[in-house]
Amino acid sequence: MKTRIDEYLAEFPKNKQESLIPILQGIQEQEGYLPEEAFVKVGQHLSIPTSKIFGVATFYNQFRLEPNGKYHVQVCRGTACHVLGSATVLEEMEKQLKIKAGSTTKDGLFSIEVVACIGACGLAPVICINGDFHAKVTPESIEEIFNQYRNQEESND
Repeated sequence: MKTRIDEYLAEFPKNKQESLIPILQGIQEQEGYLPEEAFVKVGQHLSIPTSKIFGVATFYNQFRLEPNGKYHVQVCRGTACHVLGSATVLEEMEKQLKIKAGSTTKDGLFSIEVVACIGACGLAPVICINGDFHAKVTPESIEEIFNQYRNQEESND
């Protein structure tokens, strides 16, 4: 049975190792992350050991090895946000969600991504959740922000 990954790989010549990064980018765009099966199939297609593909995927921070949560939290770590306390905001998020940046909660509800700059310096420190910006975030305001999304989830049930 042909999967979407197989169909995508058919667009690339076999054994052409310089296609590795564009292939991984395309699969991630299609799937939302790089599933385990992708490493095996790409390895077979390009004649590269799975371990080398995994090494490339974990070296570049553009690649995700697990899907984002329903609510994907981007934490700005740009200069303005850093100066105004985004490090402590990030620590509080990780503490409350019991995950590290780059991970997704077990229930699949939240994921955290650290970004270099969101481009909303006047709102610093700022986080973005699924495109919604939250300005002048403090460690004390994190729980309230997360509860808004949890309550939204409960009202959708």
